[in-house]
Amino acid sequence: MSDTVALAGFLPQEICAALDIRPDFRGKQIFSWIAKGAQSFDEMTNLPLALRTSLAQKAVVRSAAAERVFSDDDGSVKLQIRLRDNRFIETVLLTDAAGRQTVCVSCQTGCPMRCAFCRTGQLGSGRNLWAAEIVEQFLIMEKLRGTLDNIVFMGMGEPMLNLDAVCQAIRVLTSPEGRALSARRITVSTSGVIDGIYALADSGLQVRLAVSLTTADPVLRAELMPVARTNPLPELRRAISYFTEKTKKRCTLEAALFSQVNTDKKSTAALIDFARGLDVHINLIPWNPVEGLPFAPPSRRESESVLHELACAGITATLRMKRGSGVNGACGQLGTVN
Repeated sequence: MSDTVALAGFLPQEICAALDIRPDFRGKQIFSWIAKGAQSFDEMTNLPLALRTSLAQKAVVRSAAAERVFSDDDGSVKLQIRLRDNRFIETVLLTDAAGRQTVCVSCQTGCPMRCAFCRTGQLGSGRNLWAAEIVEQFLIMEKLRGTLDNIVFMGMGEPMLNLDAVCQAIRVLTSPEGRALSARRITVSTSGVIDGIYALADSGLQVRLAVSLTTADPVLRAELMPVARTNPLPELRRAISYFTEKTKKRCTLEAALFSQVNTDKKSTAALIDFARGLDVHINLIPWNPVEGLPFAPPSRRESESVLHELACAGITATLRMKRGSGVNGACGQLGTVN
């Protein structure tokens, strides 16, 4: 793996420090070019030629590259991205009915959480991504598809287990000297790592939180999501409450639905009990099939029954439209060989 510095994960003053360059405005110039999508120092025409030549020997503007591009009829795009150590990650673009473009980025090359219904979890731990590798996913997709509206940390990996790099990437993307993405357009998702939720709430970043809950039945959740064995539901609920009170932002609870597993009235009642009194919105996500996993998507009737019960209980909820499954880019499918 090259020992040249990957700059996409640095703020202007950090670029100056890493490359030992002066004056300070040079760091701002380089940072601005990277945010605009520059892929080499040659494109940074307001830098002296001698400086560009020197920088190219010490650093890289892009450390990763899109190896393959997959497109779905619904407008979704999945990128298979090669990292400098020849590992691969996947990044997905989803477009909603209003034309808003959301990029779903990865934070690890695999996932150690081993959720029973997720393809990525079957890959194992992999490694944490550097902040530069996270930012570059956004920049590569934006170069391909134009201005992106939102970013969600819901790709490969558990963001709370790589929170330092995730937070650094967020600081880079929201910097007014660069891409200046609004923090309210950023969502960090977790399978329920409690310490990470508290840390994110205390970070001051003012991003949104999504928790992959799936079920509020403690026995079933421990079977489906091993994280529940060390992050129990009562403590998870307290962490969510802390986050919403500290940030004044509503949390999203993601509930993957499986036929005849968590769509019955008992399961829905547990979900209602968990959500009641919290400032949350529930996203119901019919499970996206993954070959070899022992689950089936719910019927339309099952999904709508859960949605109806939540509405009757006064819990705000949405039944999510399926997008990205045609390229194995939907929730739980990343890491699938196309």
